[in-house]
Amino acid sequence: MAAHYAKVFSLGWAKRLQILLQAGKLRAELKAERIVLRKDVEFMKVEAIKRMFVLLWLAAGVFNLGCQAGSGLSRPLIGITSVYEVDKENPSAASTTVDFAYVKAVAENGGVPVVLPTIDDRHILQQYVDMLDGLVLVGGADIPPSAYGQQPHETVKPLPKQRYDFERKLISLWLTSGKPVLGVCLGMQFTNVVAGGTLIQDIPSQVTTTVGHRRCHTVNIEPGSLLAQILGAERVRVYSNHHQAVNRVGNGLRVIARSEDGVIEALERIDDGFGLFVQWHPELMTDDMAHRDAIYGALVRAALMARN
Repeated sequence: MAAHYAKVFSLGWAKRLQILLQAGKLRAELKAERIVLRKDVEFMKVEAIKRMFVLLWLAAGVFNLGCQAGSGLSRPLIGITSVYEVDKENPSAASTTVDFAYVKAVAENGGVPVVLPTIDDRHILQQYVDMLDGLVLVGGADIPPSAYGQQPHETVKPLPKQRYDFERKLISLWLTSGKPVLGVCLGMQFTNVVAGGTLIQDIPSQVTTTVGHRRCHTVNIEPGSLLAQILGAERVRVYSNHHQAVNRVGNGLRVIARSEDGVIEALERIDDGFGLFVQWHPELMTDDMAHRDAIYGALVRAALMARN
């Protein structure tokens, strides 16, 4: 620095004055630039803070939406099989229906009911199994006796092939998945057949008429069974409407209830998964809502626990 000023002072006065004036102007310009730069930095800081708050606000909004979506999805999805019917006057026309009592029983016990059309497509079937948390197998007509190696009794009214093919595959996939399932009436019989069991084709003509299986009657429940725990009882009155029943029990299932005439009234899976199968219709027992809600509520809770 000293050498620089010595060089300046060695010049003539006019030249020295010009250099000093230029130096002063440069310092002023540098000072002005520093002020502008400082303002730019402050502006950038303010803008950065603003952007940060905007991002935090957006993140909070997304988190809030996620929580709301999560809370909506906290109710498990419960599939409900359906009845496939062909129009007798127009064989090319068909319909898929389900008794609304099943839907109400699921919804009023904390589940989201999803009615399943009988689409016999392996990709759709697999998606049902992957996406649903629980399953209700509903009642209906009879399983073709050829499915368990027998000739049909004169009273048999077989399911339409469309529903039989669909439900047979769905039950097989579902049992393999280990997800919670409730089988009602035909749902119990169908599961037993898929598991390798057989059926009594007509109770009145092949077993007994001492118990009316198409009305209310008493059922005795195995102590310590899943059903006894759910209902808190070992003897209950139930409403049923069936003429067939389980004969030889399928693999992976065990008997947990019988009626007074010895007919099998309920099964459960022997593994750790929730699998309950009853020959009666708890969803129709609106005169005993505690019974209905105990069974359907147990399915919904099991589905929620299995998903989490």
